[in-house]
Amino acid sequence: MRLSRFGLAAALLGLAAQAQIPPQIPRAVLFGNPERSAPQLSPDGKKMAYLAPDKGVLNVWVKTLGQADDKAITSDKKRGVRSYFWQQDSAHLLYVQDQDGDENWHLYQTDLKTGMTRDLTPFKGITAQIVAMDEKHPDTLLVGINNRDPRLHDVYRLNLKNGALDLDTQNPGDVLGFEADHTLTVRGAQVMKPDGSTEIRVRDDAKSPWRVFMSWSADETNGGVASFTPDNKGLWVMSSVGANATRLIQADLATGKQTVVSEDPMYDLSGLLVHPTRNTLEAVNYTKARREWVVLDKAVQPDFDAIRKVREGDFGIVSRDQADKTWLVAYTTDDGPVYWYSYDRATRKADLLFSNQPKLEGAKLAKMQPVSFKAQDGMTIHGYLTLPVGVPAKNLPLIVNVHGGPWARDTWGYRPEVQWMANRGYAVLQVNFRGSTGYGKAYLNAGDKEWGRKMHQDLLDGRDWVVKQGIADPKKVAIYGGSYGGYATLAGLAFTPTEFTCGVDIVGPSNLATLLASIPPYWAPMKAMFTKRMGETEAILKERSPLYKAGDIVRPLLIAQGANDPRVKQAESDQIVAAMRKNGQTVDYLLFPDEGHGFARPENRMKFYAAAEAFLARHLGGRVEAPLAAEVWDALKK
Repeated sequence: MRLSRFGLAAALLGLAAQAQIPPQIPRAVLFGNPERSAPQLSPDGKKMAYLAPDKGVLNVWVKTLGQADDKAITSDKKRGVRSYFWQQDSAHLLYVQDQDGDENWHLYQTDLKTGMTRDLTPFKGITAQIVAMDEKHPDTLLVGINNRDPRLHDVYRLNLKNGALDLDTQNPGDVLGFEADHTLTVRGAQVMKPDGSTEIRVRDDAKSPWRVFMSWSADETNGGVASFTPDNKGLWVMSSVGANATRLIQADLATGKQTVVSEDPMYDLSGLLVHPTRNTLEAVNYTKARREWVVLDKAVQPDFDAIRKVREGDFGIVSRDQADKTWLVAYTTDDGPVYWYSYDRATRKADLLFSNQPKLEGAKLAKMQPVSFKAQDGMTIHGYLTLPVGVPAKNLPLIVNVHGGPWARDTWGYRPEVQWMANRGYAVLQVNFRGSTGYGKAYLNAGDKEWGRKMHQDLLDGRDWVVKQGIADPKKVAIYGGSYGGYATLAGLAFTPTEFTCGVDIVGPSNLATLLASIPPYWAPMKAMFTKRMGETEAILKERSPLYKAGDIVRPLLIAQGANDPRVKQAESDQIVAAMRKNGQTVDYLLFPDEGHGFARPENRMKFYAAAEAFLARHLGGRVEAPLAAEVWDALKK
């Protein structure tokens, strides 16, 4: 075939454009186990623990600093260890684990010398909550256990040497959580009242009666006690009372006098940095478009200045030894893996430890851009837009990736799911719709009783904004998400049937009434928050439930569900699938028998993302990596 000059030029330009498109990143790299992650220094500063695969399953490894004696200490064979911490004696590790995603978390202890692991909370059907530990009491830990009443956690004093559990503080029937002072005495309690308001109770010592210390209405943000002050005579409280956004207050327990420690007019306080032994407040951070630190203790200002210069990205101090000589610092970027450094305070120098996924270090990943747009009613909505690398940002297929919660938010940084979508050729929009946290109480409360209404309209308005920029093809837009994001997918296809090309729902509720009726029993003390923000009348819950509009779904839908999900039970997916099939509609349904609220096991993640990738490509036209034998999902189809 002969090409004209114009045809030849166009062909060469096409080849040049293709040369700019990065290779497909294997799903195994994006969604498999990290090579190493989550390092933690031992309290004595002599060892470092981290998570890494052992025979394909994430476990805790330990090494002596300065030596290459890395060794797997835990021996989980199935789900993998995802959350662990050091015991104060530096000779044991503690971690939590559930069974097949049921979220009945037990606390386990592993001896570094013998490798012996024991269940410290060996009660059937309970979920343990860590209340407090302190370096001055290395053999004691306060743990909340709901074995007396599945709805309520009592505080037990756990002897870490012999495993003995002694009741310390019994829940009176309405406490969401307890707070201990720096002598490991339980002296603070947070209560959610039947009307959704919050009450902070305190007592002078373990034998004194409780008294109401602070309270605020249900219209405030989700604040609470952060810590006792170093002298145990005051509280640091996160509260939005008297302001728009959550700020840090210091309150004197004797006089009740309150002092504002740190605040921002728009953004909620995100976290505190406290000295590991002196318990003094050193810094706070806010999650704005990106994470921003405010240093409160001048002694650490030179450290923050030095850490900022190490590499690009948002950083966090993730671990410190008790002597406070060494810090472990994590750096998050939007277009690379997470990097961890060991920072020496004496020399103010940082040494690279590792990244969580070295195979991504040379990959061309996409940038995540903070964006904002006007909603239909004039409210400013915030979010993030990620565009694929190597292709013009014009007329692209778009995925509206909706976060869960919904009382949470998307943040800037490396996100495997977003990078996967961008690498396959999709623009990705993450909308922090009204009702999301982080932007103050006006933003949060604007989502009250707006499930399936203004919260959904924000997603449509975000989609329209991207389309108006010329970036997205309006005929190729998917809605995708997990938990509340799964609900948003079902609502999008059921309530606005022709606004999206297709949808992917991961563990999303289809009936708000059955969702509220089946929440875990230990969520009972905060049920008032659900009814305030979701609605409580039968009419509202039915109106906002996609199940009752299942017959209106006309676009392709993929649903993925964990059989053991304690939050959004299997029935939520079963019932909408049954309703659609009864009407002769087609829906792809994958049921994972050994998962809960999401996919913890790499084998299951691989199968889900292989299925979702094929589904999205079929309807949006993106790139596809052929599934490996271990990624075939046929056996999960229901």
